[in-house]
Amino acid sequence: MESYSVRDNVLQYRAQQALQKIMQNACDEAGLDRAKWRVQQGGDGQLAILPAGTSERVVATRLTPLIDRLLREHNRGLAPEARVRLRLAVHEGPVHLDGANGYPGDAVVDVCRLVDSPQLKSALRRFPGAEAALIVSDRIYQDVVRHYQDLRPEHFLRVMASLPDKKFEAPAWIYIPGENAAGRRPTDHERLGQAEDHPDDGTVNRRDRPVPGTTGGGQVFHNITSHGPTAYGNGNIVSTNNPQDVVDPRWPRR
Repeated sequence: MESYSVRDNVLQYRAQQALQKIMQNACDEAGLDRAKWRVQQGGDGQLAILPAGTSERVVATRLTPLIDRLLREHNRGLAPEARVRLRLAVHEGPVHLDGANGYPGDAVVDVCRLVDSPQLKSALRRFPGAEAALIVSDRIYQDVVRHYQDLRPEHFLRVMASLPDKKFEAPAWIYIPGENAAGRRPTDHERLGQAEDHPDDGTVNRRDRPVPGTTGGGQVFHNITSHGPTAYGNGNIVSTNNPQDVVDPRWPRR
């Protein structure tokens, strides 16, 4: 959630209530059964493990536009400091379900790094009319966005998401509902602000660099069963295909 820590106690309380309500309503509209999610709350966000069979196509492409619309309705007439704006991330990979203090796994770490990346924070700032910003891993982009085009692939901005202090760097794609994130270059003022906050925000213009292809895990598209775990973040989500204590990384591929 953007600017959560600068709110006073009352506004934090209201923002948490709004987050829960909006996530529930968005999932209801998307046909996702949130009651079956394993949710790890974080005050200004949440990490959730999705059950087997959850459609990655719905999670990756339908949920964020719904959240953006519901947030716009919620924020109408509110003072700027009371508005709720969300960053979301989608990724996939194996994850342990029986951790002593959470859900161990690189997929969980990576999706949390993606949602906290300065590249995504910068993108949300660059589009003040948007209420949500989505970042997906390169695997999700290649397997879901590029092939099925529920959202226009050319509106995704390719970035190198990085958190140097966490030793994290990975290619990813940013989408802003109702906007063309790939087509709008930052102004000089925005570049200066980004340079001051983040000397290298890792943004890569898709027209200047070819996009490498990747192979990815399985997804659920309509009636095809998913065999690949998924991570989705701040509203972070990780779906698993194994009800046992750990997801088997050797899942069948599509």
